[in-house]
Amino acid sequence: MNIELEKLIYALNQRFKTNIISTDCQTMPLQGGTVGNVYLVTGIAETVDGEKLPYRIVLKIQNKWERYGDLGSWRREYDLYSSDLGATFSQALRWPICYHAEFNAEVNEYHLWLEYIDGVTGLDLTGDMYEEAALELGRFQGKLYAEKPAVLQSLTNLSHPDLMKNTYLHYRSWPVVYDYIRSEDCELPLHVRQMLIDIDEQADEIFARIEKLPLVLCHRDFWVTNLIYADGNFALIDWDTSGWGYLGEDLASLIADEPDIDNMVEHYQRCIPAYYKGFSEYADVSRISDHCVYEIILLVFGYRLVEGYLHTEADDEKTKHVHTLQKIYEMKTIPFMV
Repeated sequence: MNIELEKLIYALNQRFKTNIISTDCQTMPLQGGTVGNVYLVTGIAETVDGEKLPYRIVLKIQNKWERYGDLGSWRREYDLYSSDLGATFSQALRWPICYHAEFNAEVNEYHLWLEYIDGVTGLDLTGDMYEEAALELGRFQGKLYAEKPAVLQSLTNLSHPDLMKNTYLHYRSWPVVYDYIRSEDCELPLHVRQMLIDIDEQADEIFARIEKLPLVLCHRDFWVTNLIYADGNFALIDWDTSGWGYLGEDLASLIADEPDIDNMVEHYQRCIPAYYKGFSEYADVSRISDHCVYEIILLVFGYRLVEGYLHTEADDEKTKHVHTLQKIYEMKTIPFMV
């Protein structure tokens, strides 16, 4: 990985708020794929006064690609970081600071130089951290819903409210998964199959209920690997799918997207009240009689889990998908007052 030292030094100037004159650097891949890559850049920077400052900074390089139903998503993080959205966050839930953003229109690629945050993430998050994340998510969305800051009107590149619905309908129209759960060859437990068939039959009525919920700014990829817990606060990364969605969409991802399966039901029980508590600090939720989180989980992840089951050869992965569907089934009977 070849780093442009001039760009790195500029980012470090912003990072340390001082005049950096030189630096060395080493890079290590953090994550990434065919359309983007993320690197940890480390080294020792030297100031104009001769002070040596060790640093860690993240470089995210994103190329153009097309997500089904959301063609502008590939450049969304750049657009959001170039806006005033950062001013709407609290210390308790925020995104990493962006020290420098640059867009190359000739090759449809952008670079973000971002704050590195070292903390607890993924399946290392505890139940208390899940609950706190749900609370802070509710506060963030409730504050924006109630206050409607001007920046929300200026954001032109956001995913649309019907993205969840269209993605579900796209899956439902796919014979590979739709026909499988209805076939004699289906190896999924009968009650799990029936759960998925029932949601299909009730989808119109369910979406009618969901669409009565408040429309809020959603991250839309609010799962444990994108949450970093450090010093009692959360940082939330990867904003490329964010946009307008319904109350509870992000909470469904926190609970069910590649989850801590053994504790899914507990997280469901703890996170929904915490989320609504946070939201209600800013907006009245007394008229909401049905939070729809269970239904959103099934609509978003039901067929996705069937697809994962069908497209893996590994028995432990198949078992994991079935186990996740079973836990979703167990959530159905849990009562809530919101």
